[in-house]
Amino acid sequence: PVTAGVLQGRKARFQLFGDTVNTASRMESNGVVGRIHCSEEMAQALRDAGKEYWVEKREDKIVAKGKGELQTYFISLVASSWQTASHTGSSSGATSD
Repeated sequence: PVTAGVLQGRKARFQLFGDTVNTASRMESNGVVGRIHCSEEMAQALRDAGKEYWVEKREDKIVAKGKGELQTYFISLVASSWQTASHTGSSSGATSD
């Protein structure tokens, strides 16, 4: 859950608050350059949608202030050749000359 509001002051600004925002901030500070980092809940949603080959479990857990240890995952959209073939309807990896 997220709460949003406009904070008044010298310069009014729109801000988001809540556990989801805090968790995302903690994950961002523990991210890896060039990798898509996601929560355990998002990884499960991808698995449920049949995209388990996108999900790579992060070897180490991250320590998030106020949350403790979190198991997180990386998303990789580069499929191996057998996954690509199975999703395009190709039945073999053979090519013609």
